[in-house]
Amino acid sequence: MMRQYELVERVTAYDPDADENLLNRAYVYAMKAHGLQKRASGDPYFSHPLEVAAILTDLKLDDATIAAALLHDTIEDTDTTRDEIDRLFGKEIGALVDGLTKMKKLDLVSKRVEQAENLRKFMLAISKDVRVLLVKLADRLHNMRTLEYVPEAKRNRIAEETMDLYAPLAGRMGIQWMREELEELAFRQLQPEAYQMIVNRLAASREANAAAIAEIEVALKDKLGQQGIKAQVTGREKRPFSIFRKMEQKKLSFEQLSDIIGFRVVVDTVADCYQALGIVNTTWRMVPGRYKDYISTPKQNDYRSIHTTVIGPGHRRVELQIRTYGMNEVAEYGIAAHPLYKDGIEVKTGNRMAAESGAYRWLRRLMEMLAEGNTPEEFLEHTKLELFQDQVFCFTPKGRLIALPRGATAIDFAYAVHTDVGNTAIGSKINGRHAPLIGALSNGDEVEILTSPGQTPSAAWEGIAITGKARSAIRRATREATRRQYSGLGRQIVQRVFDRAGKPYSDERLGTCLRRLAQASVEDALAAVGRGDLPAGDVLKAVHPDYQEARHQHSSATGNEAGWFGIERAVGLKFHVPEESDGRANPIPIRGVQGDLPVKFSPEGGAVPGDRIVGIFTPGEGITIYPIQSPELQKFDEFPERWIDVRWDIDDEFPERFPAQIKIGARNEPGSLGRIAKIIGENDANIDNVKMVKRGEDFHDMVIDVEVWDVKHLNSIISLLKGDRVVNSVTRVNG
Repeated sequence: MMRQYELVERVTAYDPDADENLLNRAYVYAMKAHGLQKRASGDPYFSHPLEVAAILTDLKLDDATIAAALLHDTIEDTDTTRDEIDRLFGKEIGALVDGLTKMKKLDLVSKRVEQAENLRKFMLAISKDVRVLLVKLADRLHNMRTLEYVPEAKRNRIAEETMDLYAPLAGRMGIQWMREELEELAFRQLQPEAYQMIVNRLAASREANAAAIAEIEVALKDKLGQQGIKAQVTGREKRPFSIFRKMEQKKLSFEQLSDIIGFRVVVDTVADCYQALGIVNTTWRMVPGRYKDYISTPKQNDYRSIHTTVIGPGHRRVELQIRTYGMNEVAEYGIAAHPLYKDGIEVKTGNRMAAESGAYRWLRRLMEMLAEGNTPEEFLEHTKLELFQDQVFCFTPKGRLIALPRGATAIDFAYAVHTDVGNTAIGSKINGRHAPLIGALSNGDEVEILTSPGQTPSAAWEGIAITGKARSAIRRATREATRRQYSGLGRQIVQRVFDRAGKPYSDERLGTCLRRLAQASVEDALAAVGRGDLPAGDVLKAVHPDYQEARHQHSSATGNEAGWFGIERAVGLKFHVPEESDGRANPIPIRGVQGDLPVKFSPEGGAVPGDRIVGIFTPGEGITIYPIQSPELQKFDEFPERWIDVRWDIDDEFPERFPAQIKIGARNEPGSLGRIAKIIGENDANIDNVKMVKRGEDFHDMVIDVEVWDVKHLNSIISLLKGDRVVNSVTRVNG
């Protein structure tokens, strides 16, 4: 176990101004607080916070963070209180220890809803001071190093949590060595056979690799030295989990891997990086498609380096990373190589002071999502997508860099620029050419989003978008559009009820009665009526308490019967209600298949574009569309408040067929049905159903459900059928 003076020396070695008294007091206090407590391994419990502190000294963190690491289990596992930590060590350290104590209680691999809420709390704790995350990562790393002492039943759960959350978070914070070690320790627990296989293969090839590494290091250093570039060249084997992941992703065997060894070239300046790249590529042949410049376009965690692969000495494939010493420090320490911020106050980290890190900006974006009111499940989805995806880098026409997960589309790009841009997007130009919004983007693409003020996002975009930001924004826009639909429908229903009662309606009058109706706003009340949650008659009585129902005996038909929008949606129609500012009942535009609201056609005859149509609202069922000439409408003469004015709104670019019925009297002879079906099919209509009723020996009747483009199309088919010799009569049902 590390001694007190050894810990202090480790901190002062990189930060001579560190508060030695603080470190000494924290060491002694934690050791006494944990007293005779033991870990599962049998070691004194204090060895754990001490090891966590030691890991953080490798990251060269400030004295307050080291002290918090020493004290991080005191509130949870001893009689120590937050007030006592504040009094003895200050509120800054008290807040760090308290944040870590709360995080320790969170179960991040429980049921999805609980996991989502816990992750939300986890990120909130981090957002207040990112040092909480760094201590937590070090805490998890030491626990993983001693996982063998944990009861076997808990090991897989801890390893899964590490692989799913802590390792990706370490990567997002730019601490690559910690990510790799966490992944390897979790991999060893979760897939021991695969881990052991790769370790054995690496051991078998290590002797040959050692000679190859030395040869390539010398060759690279000599070539660069000849051109006056002083470089540090090192080679190393890839980690077992990195190898396993590549084998899985590319479906390769271990023997097929040609890049088990990677080399790092560290130079003094950025200019030296590009000069070294030129020397390497002119000396050895570059492998096409294996060049990435993360200096000009850094990763979101601030990682900067040039990656290239060449066919090097001995015709071996050589992967190279070329970077400066400063870039190498960021690659090693990640966010710990930057100043940290909490609540707008700069925090000293050693003696390194620089701009706010991109990794912390990522955390801030997650907090913006929380502020937008996303559900815990959406937050979980977004966070996991952001943690696990590799990146592509694209540009706006003005040169702004947008980093997106690999596989992202122009839809994701649009929402990354601004939510309003995404919500109004109608198309895109990629590298100057028109392109669909749904295509995957590539590194270096210049993307221009085309917008239209009246556009709203399609609900189908949610299944296409990759980023959590885009998905949550699409959900919000879709929910708002649906709410406007319900509100518009509710307005029509309420207006009709008030008109029939002979009472005036206005939003102002309704606004004074919201508390009686248990609604927050006028729009909420109207939407509740549209959904069927609030009877329109109740709205009438709330606005006009003196109204005596002398009374319209059928007005209760507008009431809620188990919430009619709760039923399964009818297939085949979509309608939306335009916003209304004057309270008049505007007609509802109707659009074709797969609707957002439960609207269906009359089962007796259907309706097609060109027909005058009307909608009938039925609680518990939704809206049914009838042609105006349908005799079925007579059933609703006593319920005028249920009549909804509707109209067709057909998109010429995306035509759709609509249902109609025709009744045919045909000769009873072989092939007659085939002749009729042929006429219908050859004229671009579709038969959905055929019902035959025998009328006599010579003739029979049939009712055919057809799908046609419009009335003109239907009439054309009827005319052609009448001209065929086997057809005696043709009429449209409800025509």
